[in-house]
Amino acid sequence: MNIGEVSRASGLPAKTIRYYEDIGLVRPARGANGYRDFSDQDAHKLAFLGRSRSLGFSIEECRTLLSLYEDRDRASADVKALAAEHLDRIAQKIDELQALKSTLETLVTRCHGDDRPDCPILDDLAGRDALTA
Repeated sequence: MNIGEVSRASGLPAKTIRYYEDIGLVRPARGANGYRDFSDQDAHKLAFLGRSRSLGFSIEECRTLLSLYEDRDRASADVKALAAEHLDRIAQKIDELQALKSTLETLVTRCHGDDRPDCPILDDLAGRDALTA
């Protein structure tokens, strides 16, 4: 299958597929004309990579996951450990985002949003203690 067909089959843009080929995540065969010739297995790998990336796994984590997927002697504990580490990072990021949200909510609440020039949001961004004003 050509790159357009594998793009439709995997749900990934051709540019992403070319990138994954460049970094060695997929290695399609080449026809006599030099064009890529993707197999069903390549399409499956690309869909796997797309799903992994949509869950926020890094390229290197995707490389590891793909390697584990292809290794029939793998231990599921290895896969679980990788996913658990990723989940911990997501939970940490959520905590950070919730703290940002709380700070911004406070600043937005304290800002009068009128014609006056004083603004607790700008004061905070400038390093002034806007929250005690």
